[in-house]
Amino acid sequence: MWISRLSLRSYRSYPELDLEFDPGVTTFVADNGTGKTNIVEAIGYLAHLRSHRVAFDAPLVNEHAQTATVSALVNRDQRHATVEVSIQSKGANRARVNRSPVKMKEILGLVSCVVFAPEDLSLVRGEPAERRSWMDTLVVARNPRYSSVITDFERALKQRNALLKRLREDRDPGLEATLDIWNMAYADSAAELVFGRQKILADIVEPLQRNFAFIAADARLERQGIKARYDSRIDYSQAQSAAECREMLLAALERRRTTEIERGLTLHGPGRDDLSLTIGDHPAKGYASHGETWSLALAMQLAGWDLLSSDAGSTAEQPILVLDDVFAELDTGRRNRLASRITEAEQVFITAAVDGDLPEGLEGRRIDGGRLLQGQQHDPNPASRPDPASVPASSAASSTPVSSTPASSTDSSSSSSSASSSRGSSPEDADAS
Repeated sequence: MWISRLSLRSYRSYPELDLEFDPGVTTFVADNGTGKTNIVEAIGYLAHLRSHRVAFDAPLVNEHAQTATVSALVNRDQRHATVEVSIQSKGANRARVNRSPVKMKEILGLVSCVVFAPEDLSLVRGEPAERRSWMDTLVVARNPRYSSVITDFERALKQRNALLKRLREDRDPGLEATLDIWNMAYADSAAELVFGRQKILADIVEPLQRNFAFIAADARLERQGIKARYDSRIDYSQAQSAAECREMLLAALERRRTTEIERGLTLHGPGRDDLSLTIGDHPAKGYASHGETWSLALAMQLAGWDLLSSDAGSTAEQPILVLDDVFAELDTGRRNRLASRITEAEQVFITAAVDGDLPEGLEGRRIDGGRLLQGQQHDPNPASRPDPASVPASSAASSTPVSSTPASSTDSSSSSSSASSSRGSSPEDADAS
């Protein structure tokens, strides 16, 4: 799978930007604050319907507009489709495929992409919600119907918690009978999500261990091994189906019924679970060095890419790989090993602040800061911009070959931009404290 054209309208710093790409490696080399991460973020948004940098959509819309549009021409062998999302600063987002309106969830799977960014260090250092989100992203990428399962789970969790809070104030028998109904609805979706996570984890452990050992090949032998285990208050290890997970969850809810009512909070379920990661004999969180943290977070995303690529069965369905400002934090050995791994992908997007951050010998094409800044000139009449789905390929900007020397840029000064975690608060996070 590869993207041959990307069009942005009123997306973050870009009033209007059209770019053309080829298969292989494309590198954006530009100063911090130039907007290179905005481009790869937009590609990831088409795949996951969320940003990897922020928890809500409003920051994605340019300050001079109410709607941002991201459109891409996606290629699978001889099949082509234009996938477009309109992101609203307020209200519901909209999607189109080949200019025909579709439901947002219907575009899941049309663009497959794995993104690694500095924010992913939170997969190792952060709270359980970060690792739950990583598992759930893979679950949905592997089977888009799980998007509805997660929506149903979050809705049932919210309703069940509201009922528990009411029961804490008033143990009305009628209300308590209603709890049994919500227990069933909650357990249905929660068990499906748990079983989906279990299947992902069972399949991803081997590629995760392999990728970590490869990236950290120069580490001490005892620090090259990792373990990953689903961590829950309920022992699901013997469950062979979602139905069995459901029965285990219902039994746990019944055992803790009085405690949950007293606390007004759901104490069991996917919103309480975690992914336990161990390097050698110690938990990764709190014990991993900075280099080990980067290596493990990177190995997790590469393992996800390996898993989805294996499921795809052909290069035409292989996910796009995005590496956002990754190489600058790696030593020379890890940098070169990562560069050798990415050649397996049909299309790779890399961002870097300077040429010195890139591995020697990295081949592909590049787009520099001067080109990115051209797309950030404010248009006082945004209504006059063409529909991105109708922009002819010939009018999009072509990329240029990677050069071993720094590219000239019209940007003589820039400031670093900070981003908040994409895996911020969510309905289940609020109940996991």
